[in-house]
Amino acid sequence: MTKTILAVATAALLASSAAYAADVYQPEPQPAYVDAPEVAVAEASGWYLRGDLGYNFNKLRGAKYFQGSNDTEADFTTASIKDSFWVGGGVGYQVNSYLRTDLTFDYMLKSDFDGSTTGLCGGITCTSSDVSAMRAYTLMANAYIDLGTYAYFTPYVGAGIGGSYVKWDKLRNTICTGGTCDTTEHDGKGSWRFAYQLMAGASIDVTCNVKADVGYRFRHTAGGDMFGYNLQGGPGYDKGFYSHSVHAGARYVFGGCETPVAYEPPVELPVYK
Repeated sequence: MTKTILAVATAALLASSAAYAADVYQPEPQPAYVDAPEVAVAEASGWYLRGDLGYNFNKLRGAKYFQGSNDTEADFTTASIKDSFWVGGGVGYQVNSYLRTDLTFDYMLKSDFDGSTTGLCGGITCTSSDVSAMRAYTLMANAYIDLGTYAYFTPYVGAGIGGSYVKWDKLRNTICTGGTCDTTEHDGKGSWRFAYQLMAGASIDVTCNVKADVGYRFRHTAGGDMFGYNLQGGPGYDKGFYSHSVHAGARYVFGGCETPVAYEPPVELPVYK
């Protein structure tokens, strides 16, 4: 009987210890997860808008006109145009890290013309002074090669091809003979001409989607109509002109800023007792 009671007591003690152990069991603490820094993912579309302001150093290649009748063509004795400002804008696309293209439109403000001619007026040598002004609207398709980025600077070279609409004001032709001067006005002409340009410069990172642009541009605009006929003089034509230009501007890149992506911790695995 005593052995039976002892066996029962031992079994009860073991069961109580097992139950207590199950009640106080605590799983091992899981490692604490700390949010990792946000990961930046570039989503640049490549498209950009640009705006520029520049100054042209212009050189006229010469001018010619018909003298007396359309059978006699003569060059102006002197012919020059003044320097001028220009303003422009455009839309472009960054193809990759080295190549981008854009379509630009710019307006060259008034450039004054001064010229002179020498000839015979009724058998007497006479001279004339001529004044006018021109403006130009130019549409260009351009391509650029970026030469790598150094700190915030990206040098580039480029070239473009397109057309210019050159519009001349009226030409005031003043002829002096023997101390007597007479002034005749010729209607100014306008025409589309072939044009091309070469560029070099550098873009500067201002923000993630704004780039400043400074550079040099050489442009050649072909010749065309200049002024019309009046009083046995004209019409006249210019032989085209060169423009050496310096400019400053900016480009706005769509999607140029990197988009942050929130860090997601891994799913915790269940703990089995």
